[in-house]
Amino acid sequence: MNQHLKEIEAVLKTVDDPELPSVSVFDLGMVHDVKVIGSQVLITMVPTFAGCPALDFIKRDVQKAVGDLPWVSDCEVHFSFEEKWSTDAITDEGKTQLKKHGVAPPPENYQPGEEWTVDCPYCGSDYTSMENVFGPTACRSILYCTSCRNPFEAMKPVVDYVY
Repeated sequence: MNQHLKEIEAVLKTVDDPELPSVSVFDLGMVHDVKVIGSQVLITMVPTFAGCPALDFIKRDVQKAVGDLPWVSDCEVHFSFEEKWSTDAITDEGKTQLKKHGVAPPPENYQPGEEWTVDCPYCGSDYTSMENVFGPTACRSILYCTSCRNPFEAMKPVVDYVY
């Protein structure tokens, strides 16, 4: 990886999702492609959900952060709806930060159509139940931990369907 791409990746790891402070757009797996042409940077991102109300804020924050690099003259951010985002794209660091924020990462090896549950981000118990598949945002559900008695949010699993 060339030096400019390393710098951009490092900066993208500092741009938090507006709805999940401390979880970067990079670690959520939203960064699909980065191109550097001279001093111009072109970034293609994939939204977690098409109707996400935070896209304008994410675009603004990414353009500002990357545009502040001394060698960058212009940064363009484009959201692609041709590529599909998947919770499989969340990095290990992203999963750790989600837990610190009180949001359980999506289940591993989820198969579409199957019921799912996750461990509690507070106490780690697997004794949890789904309270409402519809959480405060389109990408999260509300669960309850019977062990520590805390309600919590979890990222909904979104995976590529294989036909």
